[in-house]
Amino acid sequence: MATPVNTARLMGQLEMMRAMAAQEVGQLEPSAQTLSSPAGQFADLLKSQVENVTRAQDTARGLAEAFEVGDPGVDLVDVMIAAQKSRVQFEALAEVRNKLLGAYQEVMSMQV
Repeated sequence: MATPVNTARLMGQLEMMRAMAAQEVGQLEPSAQTLSSPAGQFADLLKSQVENVTRAQDTARGLAEAFEVGDPGVDLVDVMIAAQKSRVQFEALAEVRNKLLGAYQEVMSMQV
């Protein structure tokens, strides 16, 4: 027997994810004090994003394990949203890495 979908709850979670995404974008805005060292700023930004992806993956894994053992406080919807969120973050990070690698290779192939 299929469980009915609570659309109000699903829409609420979607709005929460949008708010979190907007907050993440706001955190990526450069501040005036870090503009003095672009290399350090970029390294710190990249490191923080890798840590964010790791945290998202750990959260998704923890929710999945809790759901598997039958924790009544964990819904399948929460597990699926956390898994998709960590997947999207990982894919975005991989795309950034690919773009950086392409830029590096292009610079290295330039003739001086």
